[in-house]
Amino acid sequence: MTRAAPLAESRAAVESEATPAEAATILVVDDDRSNLESIERIFAKEGYRVRVADDGAAALEIVREDPPAVVVTDLAMPGLDGVALLKAIKAVDPQVEVVLMTAYGTVEGAVAAMKEGAYDFITKPLKRHSVLRSVRKALEKQALVQENRALRARLAGLSAPGGLVGQSPVFRATLDLVRQAAASHATVLLTGESGTGKELVARALHELSPVAEGPFVAVNCAAIPETILEAELFGFERGAFTGAIARKEGRFERAHHGTLFLDEVGEMSPAVQVKLLRVVQEGEIERLGGSGPIPVDVRLVAATNRDLKKEVAEGRFRSDLYYRLDVVAIALPPLRERPEDIPLLAAHFLRQYCQKNGKQREGFTPEAERALEGYGWPGNVRELENAIERAVVLSRGPLIDVEDLPNLSPPEGPSGGAAGPSGAAGLGGRTLTVPLGTPLEEIERRVIRETLRQTRGDKTLAAQLLGIATRTIYRKIDRDD
Repeated sequence: MTRAAPLAESRAAVESEATPAEAATILVVDDDRSNLESIERIFAKEGYRVRVADDGAAALEIVREDPPAVVVTDLAMPGLDGVALLKAIKAVDPQVEVVLMTAYGTVEGAVAAMKEGAYDFITKPLKRHSVLRSVRKALEKQALVQENRALRARLAGLSAPGGLVGQSPVFRATLDLVRQAAASHATVLLTGESGTGKELVARALHELSPVAEGPFVAVNCAAIPETILEAELFGFERGAFTGAIARKEGRFERAHHGTLFLDEVGEMSPAVQVKLLRVVQEGEIERLGGSGPIPVDVRLVAATNRDLKKEVAEGRFRSDLYYRLDVVAIALPPLRERPEDIPLLAAHFLRQYCQKNGKQREGFTPEAERALEGYGWPGNVRELENAIERAVVLSRGPLIDVEDLPNLSPPEGPSGGAAGPSGAAGLGGRTLTVPLGTPLEEIERRVIRETLRQTRGDKTLAAQLLGIATRTIYRKIDRDD
């Protein structure tokens, strides 16, 4: 770049002063030296880092070497004019904002240039406040774009695959195991109570797996009659049985080069178990009425809420099939073991069902939040989801109140009253672990909250278990909230 020494010395002097390290870099481009020096002084006085170029080619070289935040360039220049420079800058770095300087007679050209990606244009003779306002707005836009990009990246990093929601330690540990298992081709057995999200985890395993581009096919073995399940899984040929008027592919074939999720696999009959074992061992199926094996390449994920080891011991499930399925076992924790996730899940379902039903709800009242967190959720995440959907549909105000929620009372015990300490609402021998050095006040708060969760929010029962007055629980909970 060709520059006069005084101007270069001026720039060096400005950069040597106490210019903020975080100050944005502005590149000024103009073949009129007096105008170039005047604009440089304006930005330097405001604390910006200023670079200058007296032609488009030199400016483009600076953009390639060290992209500025904003380029302020004259529109009419010999050689590479402002429009050509704009297009070149956007090709090198689309994030650089460009402000054009133009005379009154070429305003139409500047407007046309904005369609090519220019942020703004200012007319000559330039006014100091107009130049600064335009550049500041360009910087604000750039900062907002970068902030949104960073936020999206952060949310993408925090969000779990498959629609899973949670941040509790037990959830994160389970998710880590899911990520590890997903990278392999190993068969996975998901265990856990009903409503813990086994199908969501199966979908996450698929999304993170090498066969993610393939199909995900789910089968609920408990929902299909035994006489039909075999045909659904393996397919059939025409004439295989009465009503088989055409050949039909089974779920295994549909899941070829993808993932087959067998939910409630413990409900399979012994006859279907035998055929499933052959598929797992040989990697091939045979349609009902078929004349030969058909190879299938399927990642198998099975799930059950039964204790399959007990089922094997009692002769209801084949041991050889169990060990074929139990290559990688992932136990999904019930919601009562991840209480920290209840507010997150509730907010997630609130957004989901507000959108689905065309409603606007801002959140939950403190009483509703306490009711949600104090309940034991025997139906786990599915029960919570249903409760929030009901509340969204029936609520009238901007906040979900406790009256909008279903009855979250403790379950009835055998005698007709609430279950006692040894029943469903009791502590059940659970141990609360806290890190060494945790303040006593924090330990006390955790113990009270955990006891309330186990008593389904029954403060009187919790106080009896803890040996404190009920008013003490009210006082501490109210203070914490």
